[in-house]
Amino acid sequence: MPPSRLALRSFVVAAVAVGLMLAPSPADAQYFGQNKVQYKDFDFRVMKTRHFDIYYYPEEEAAVADASKMAERWYTRLSRVLSHQFGQRQPIILYASHTHFEQTNVLSGFIGEGTGGVTELMKRRVVLPMAGPIAETDHVLGHELVHAFQFDMTGGAGPLSSGNVPSAVQLPLWFIEGMAEYLSLGAVDPHTAMWMRDSVERNKMPRVDQLDSPEYFPYRFGQALWAYVAGRWGDEVCARALRASVRGNTDAQRILEGITGLPSKELSKQWHEALQAQYRPLIEAKRTPLTYGPAVITEKNAGELNVAPVLSPDGNSLAFFSEKDLFSIDLYLADARTGQIRRKLVKTATDPHFQSLQFINSAGSFDASGRRFVFGAVEAGKAALNVRDASGGHVHDYKIPEVDEIFDPSFSPDGRQVVFSAQTGGVTDLFVYDLEASRLRRLTHDAYADLQPSWSPDGRSIVFSTDRFSTNLETLGAGNYRLGLIDPDGSGIRPLPSFEDVKNINPKWSADGASVFFISDRNGISNVYRLDVASGQASQVTDLLTGASGITALSPALSVARDRLVYSVYEKGQNRIYAIEGARMAGTALSDASDRARAAMLPPRERPGAEVAALHREPTFGLPANQKVETEAYKPKLSLDYVGQTSIGVGTGPTGTFVGGGVSFQFSDILGEHNVGAVLQVNGRFEDFGGIIGYENRKHRWSWGAQIDQIPYVTGSFSTGQDPSGAIIEQSELFRETDRALQTYIAYPFSRASRFELGAAARHISFGREIETLAFDPFSGQLLAQDRQKEPAPSGIGFGEGSAALVYDTALFGPTSPILGQRYRFEVLPTFGGLKYTGVLADYRRYVMPVRPITLAGRVIHYARYGSGGEDNRITPLFIGYPNLVRGYDVNSFSASECGSNATTCPVFDQLVGSRIGVANLELRLPLLGLFNRRNLYGPIPIELIGFSDWGVAWTASEKAKFLARAGTRRIVKSYGGGARINVLGFAVVEIDYVRPVDRPQKGWTWVFNFSPGF
Repeated sequence: MPPSRLALRSFVVAAVAVGLMLAPSPADAQYFGQNKVQYKDFDFRVMKTRHFDIYYYPEEEAAVADASKMAERWYTRLSRVLSHQFGQRQPIILYASHTHFEQTNVLSGFIGEGTGGVTELMKRRVVLPMAGPIAETDHVLGHELVHAFQFDMTGGAGPLSSGNVPSAVQLPLWFIEGMAEYLSLGAVDPHTAMWMRDSVERNKMPRVDQLDSPEYFPYRFGQALWAYVAGRWGDEVCARALRASVRGNTDAQRILEGITGLPSKELSKQWHEALQAQYRPLIEAKRTPLTYGPAVITEKNAGELNVAPVLSPDGNSLAFFSEKDLFSIDLYLADARTGQIRRKLVKTATDPHFQSLQFINSAGSFDASGRRFVFGAVEAGKAALNVRDASGGHVHDYKIPEVDEIFDPSFSPDGRQVVFSAQTGGVTDLFVYDLEASRLRRLTHDAYADLQPSWSPDGRSIVFSTDRFSTNLETLGAGNYRLGLIDPDGSGIRPLPSFEDVKNINPKWSADGASVFFISDRNGISNVYRLDVASGQASQVTDLLTGASGITALSPALSVARDRLVYSVYEKGQNRIYAIEGARMAGTALSDASDRARAAMLPPRERPGAEVAALHREPTFGLPANQKVETEAYKPKLSLDYVGQTSIGVGTGPTGTFVGGGVSFQFSDILGEHNVGAVLQVNGRFEDFGGIIGYENRKHRWSWGAQIDQIPYVTGSFSTGQDPSGAIIEQSELFRETDRALQTYIAYPFSRASRFELGAAARHISFGREIETLAFDPFSGQLLAQDRQKEPAPSGIGFGEGSAALVYDTALFGPTSPILGQRYRFEVLPTFGGLKYTGVLADYRRYVMPVRPITLAGRVIHYARYGSGGEDNRITPLFIGYPNLVRGYDVNSFSASECGSNATTCPVFDQLVGSRIGVANLELRLPLLGLFNRRNLYGPIPIELIGFSDWGVAWTASEKAKFLARAGTRRIVKSYGGGARINVLGFAVVEIDYVRPVDRPQKGWTWVFNFSPGF
């Protein structure tokens, strides 16, 4: 509703056009939808190593040089473990930060904060951002290159098509992603081991056949299973499993049965026994968080994910990130002692202001007074410090274009400056920003990772976590994270006592500045420790079974105030926030860490062969000693991405010889900046050829495209009888309408929510009518005569179209319809030449949730054709009785009895047709399961109950709407009713309504069916 394309007759069946429209048209801007904004222009270059073409831009060149060596090292490792060599060069596209990565054109959809990298299918490109620390970039790069090997080992060469899809794509996520995690991290992984200890403690260990359930995170549980299988049967099982899938077996359970020789149930049983044997002794020896203090934030007063806690200096207020409201991760403020939620400081579900709150890798900070709160964010593609009044008001945004992302800001004691870690050029360094002078100072500038700074109470030093005391930049051997001190002017970097060969992160000063609290996995489990700065002595504050942890192993999870601290704990599949107060903060003697492997390692502990572990221990294996690389400017070249399945058929029928079939192609360059699509199809007679060829340019923030198309619409009738001589006469009449157009568009996104569109088209529509007559002998069936005659048809019309639109969309969708936000489209569409009129569109929709999970949805639409050609009888009039406009008035629901005695008019139907329409809808939406379960609103088969009321009016230049003119004759028609929408396996939304059309006197309650999501 309403299309810019002209349809000339309401009864025309677009037999060919239906097939053509199945492919996306590059030149057609979407009606609604949010925008993927490219805020920055990237000047890409290509670095060629032995096996890789690495695409990068100058500001990340130093970090990419290291990443290129890591890539070659991973190639050597993986080609050895998987016994496979690439058949062609592997493209890798690197971005300096996640903010830049989210703007990539290689992937058409939106990229969430939790996506660390992607290996896409069409060109098998590895696409990822530099993760900052060498260890994190190395892990993500290795993980994605495992996917590249999986695709290369299980797929053929050449472009993607229905007959050339790697079999790895058909394997479940736990199989593919779990293998990638195991091969890139190994079996010693305290973070995944934490998940496994929690599952053992809860007795929630999945069987192999249960791993597909969304209840089990495929990365963690898949990694644990592969660690077990590879540990018992050798690392070569990974290659054997992938090759087994090539032989037509994409049943993951059968593949594991083949390589282990165990039935799936027995394999699950033995895996569970190994988990129990390794972790059960820890369950008996370790403590729960309640041993040390009360729970403050749990699923009972917030969400299941509650992370990055921050205490105010007096210990009374607590800021944290949570998915309490289900639809987004937001920033909340709570009473730190009772856990009562005071307010939401920042909401993001339908607010386009923030692109990111950095909730995975960052926490915020209160100033010394506790009145201001600062956190890092991304706004309009730029890093920013956002300062909020703790009472709920907004203070100031400080855009900092010199960096890409900001993590863990910390106020200076006087509140004038903020220290933070930031990513720029692909690495993380420390910076200080003067809020009053708006001046940025860089404290460190190197490839080492400098993270999670915290300003001392006396203002003389800054404590932070860093790998600079352990990482070897020559061998790219990532060391452990240790504690360090730096002076506020950037001088005097020095180490603090830290535990060797384990992580020491998230340092926080005590209120008196005598101690530093931090998190370490010294004994294989992330716990809270306290370091006495003067003596260098450490004490242990917690000794947990699971661990003090945020979303990732490096996520901030600790905050300290005057008389208490809070920390987030992974427990029972959730992240909860606990407190420790008073004397318990001092800690106790360090626990025994001699059996660290039991806690940190995935079973089995004894691993014959263990080639993966050996390769991880040796950073120089496969590392190019003197790598020679070539670099050159990027020059876009189109190559084939995808070939749609071709089909063809030829036959004859009453209306003549016909041919049917079609093919589609998609081409693009390696960066996705230039895209060409083509769809060619015939469905009818040979002259009924249709096709679309389109080009789209996405290199800059302004995107533009052009398209040329020919689309035939064919309808016909058939009759048979006898002539006076007795011959059988068959006569067919065909009406053909052919739409040819050249069109172009340009769009500028202001933000993710809003954009401006311009479009223009030159269009010609031709008409043809012919009658074919065949005469047959009534006894033998022999063809006696054949005659084909062209009949008079409407003359063709040529005209031009223009359009200008303002679009806004913050709607948040459920499985069947939008549930929050708003969207509108205001558009002007002038038409000139053979047709002259101006189309005007105003479409506004709003969705509010007064009480979760009930949505109140409203829509108001006006569309009109103003001008002399707006009521030309060659164009289809507008109709308000479609099921997605005013329900209960569909064209096929009327009978002759409703029209009265006049054979030429039908007032009850005619009132629905015009050149101008207005429609209003009000709808109540209730997810069926959500009425009984406030956290799982939809379940496996999403069903939404609805109650609705629809109003609409159609009018013309001569027959005015009654609400617009006293002499108007067109009245508003109404309907109301109830129904349900069902999402059928994610494939289609089916709506079933029971409707009362008020303005059809002879029509009572009626059933209406519709195949579309809610408005």
